[in-house]
Amino acid sequence: MTAKKEKTQDYIFGPVPSRRLGRSLGVDLVPFKTCTYDCIYCQLGRTTHKTMQRKEWVPMDIIIAQLKAKLSTKPDYITLSGSGEPTLFSRLEDLISRIKDITDIPVAVLTNGSLLWLPEVRKALKSADLVVPSLDAGSSQIFQYVNRPHGDIMFSKMVEGLVKFRDEYTGKYWLEVFLLAGITTTEMEINRMKTCINSIGPDKVQVNTVTRPPAEGFAEPVPQKQLQTITEKLYEKTEVIADYSKIHKQQDFLARREDVLTLLQRRPCSVEDIAAGLGLHRNEVVKYVEELLSEGKIETKSQNQQLYYRATI
Repeated sequence: MTAKKEKTQDYIFGPVPSRRLGRSLGVDLVPFKTCTYDCIYCQLGRTTHKTMQRKEWVPMDIIIAQLKAKLSTKPDYITLSGSGEPTLFSRLEDLISRIKDITDIPVAVLTNGSLLWLPEVRKALKSADLVVPSLDAGSSQIFQYVNRPHGDIMFSKMVEGLVKFRDEYTGKYWLEVFLLAGITTTEMEINRMKTCINSIGPDKVQVNTVTRPPAEGFAEPVPQKQLQTITEKLYEKTEVIADYSKIHKQQDFLARREDVLTLLQRRPCSVEDIAAGLGLHRNEVVKYVEELLSEGKIETKSQNQQLYYRATI
């Protein structure tokens, strides 16, 4: 009897609609929830492996082979992000170089910015076309509360890394600021964040808040009107991340979203259940779930410390 061949893990997902990048082809570079932070607002849940260890977590050659097979989808960006912190992938510089050898599609890196104080990490990102690090606090106390970083990552060190990267990097540098109601919306914290942003000097700032079920229930979204008011105070070139409903109307997105809804009409499922049942990457599933939640077509239900989704129609 011939042994059954085990399916190779998918490291490429999408293209999925992105508020900032259009149709984004995602590249997952670390195991699920392997990160330097354990953010209270994370849409993927609690960090299960908090680390600063940089290594080749997933095989480079398989990533490139899977990416080549997906280039025909003609994404707007190839985005290094995924299920954890992408700068933990030690061969990041080589990967970006190899991607540029096979395609002209621009490469974006979505990072929490926690390791930019390391010269080798800044060097690894130098060839990316766009880098989007995060800043979620203006003070050490709030940084510890919101991001729950690895013990070796200090707030001052993290901000210093964001500043140094701005000095060395010649590509597009956007900074994402994630706001949480009652936590990072106080006047004092906003002023501290403003000071940090001015010292960094990004090309623009994109302001975000909770739109999907967060890791912790106390991570609350900022109302739209307040979000806009804060945005106007933070930095000269600042925007609330724009609506992307036009991208959501594309046929491939609508078809997969209907598949998710049909599944949830049969039984409640977690993100992992949906991903396994439909053969999708969990990050892709999150996009469809977010859209269905916003339209009121599904709702969340917590059971045995696990979040499930079920159809309301």
